[in-house]
Parts: sequence; structure tokens; C-alpha cells
Amino acid sequence: MSTYGDVPQTQSSSQTPGKATASLVLGIVGLVLIPIIPSILAIVFGNGAKREIDASGGSLGGRGLASAGVVLGWVALALWALFIIAVVAL
Repeated sequence: MSTYGDVPQTQSSSQTPGKATASLVLGIVGLVLIPIIPSILAIVFGNGAKREIDASGGSLGGRGLASAGVVLGWVALALWALFIIAVVAL
């Protein structure tokens, strides 16, 4: 029994799937170091994590991490494609 002023312990933070974190890390690696393989994996893992989060009914968090990983993956691929086009054009 709690006394007045005690706050009941609740689970305020939801768990984040490993795919969401991996997507963000791979997106950063794809943007900074190695462009192609990590960027593609970031997109794949990010989309998989978003599907998993949506299917969890609110028990999983980390949708922002997954979305950021997907965006970074696409940005890295776009920059790599522009670089290849520039090299070929010259």
C-alpha cells in the first residue's frame, strides 16, 4: 500500500528493437565511412524495425531511430550516386 505522495512504479520507457539501433548506426557508417553496403542494410533494418514496432501495439519504441537510419541510408546512397555520375561526366 502506498502512502500519499508515493508515485507508483510504471514502465515509462518502452524497449527499442535492436534493428532500429542497428539501422541508425549503419546509416551513420554509410554516410561517413563506407557508402554502399551499410546504407542498404540501414534501409532494410530500418524498414524491418518500423514494421516490428507497428506490430507491437505500442510496447516497442524506437521508431525515430529506425526512420533516421532509413533516411541516412537513402541520403548516403544518393550522395554516392551523385559522386559516380560526376566522375563519369568528367
